[in-house]
Amino acid sequence: MVSVESPPVERAAAPAPRVKLLKTEVSRRTAWILRVASVAVPFAIWWAVSGSGIVPDRFLPAPPQVWAAFTDMVASGDLQNDLLASLGRIGAGFGLAILISVPLGFLMGTVSWAQPLFEPIIGILRYLPASAFIPLLIIWLGIGETSKIALLVLGVVFFNTLMTADVVRQVPRRLLDVSATLGAGRARVAARVVFPHSLPGILDALRVNAAVAYNLVVVAELIAATSGLGYRITRAQRFLQTDKIFAILIVIGLIGLTIDVTLRVVRARVGRWSV
Repeated sequence: MVSVESPPVERAAAPAPRVKLLKTEVSRRTAWILRVASVAVPFAIWWAVSGSGIVPDRFLPAPPQVWAAFTDMVASGDLQNDLLASLGRIGAGFGLAILISVPLGFLMGTVSWAQPLFEPIIGILRYLPASAFIPLLIIWLGIGETSKIALLVLGVVFFNTLMTADVVRQVPRRLLDVSATLGAGRARVAARVVFPHSLPGILDALRVNAAVAYNLVVVAELIAATSGLGYRITRAQRFLQTDKIFAILIVIGLIGLTIDVTLRVVRARVGRWSV
């Protein structure tokens, strides 16, 4: 007898394992709930701890005390004057840092000889803490506005230069090749191709370094200042007015958030194509 082999039985394919993505979308409602919770939960903990009496009011004032201190400073005009002084220093220092770092970073990203010429010294200087220059700046420039603005420039210019150069170097090579094929010169390619493509990334770098400038202005005002939010914190510390310190810290955080959101909106508008 000849045995007839039965055809192999096909097995059903096993279901592919489900991969959990690292980045998942959430609804707008859920996103807003999470945003509110990120502020409300720490605020509730602060209120509960300060109201329980575990920590004395001198060290952790309750939110009503902080609000009262805030309204007192607003009524006297001290808070407005200090806020304008700090924002003026940020505008001058950060603006000057932008005028130096963006063109220099753009040059390093587009011209072959600029990167090996500038990157080593900038790479060294960016690791020096800006606050370490305060004694030298006071010796060189005095205790006036110039030294405070110079501190902001030193704290921002080196980082922003290298970040701008990195963004410019990421322009796709094919865009440059197509532009050259169409007959565009170097200057035209830089102005019409490289800069528009790099602008969203440059704004991202500015948004990061704006926080650095905002933090440094408070540091600068802690030393030899007669106005500004940092000066107001030092003055409150001398008299153990922790409620005023908390109020000023909250103002600093809200103004910083406003600056960050503003730069995000500008970035979203000029870089819609890159989203």
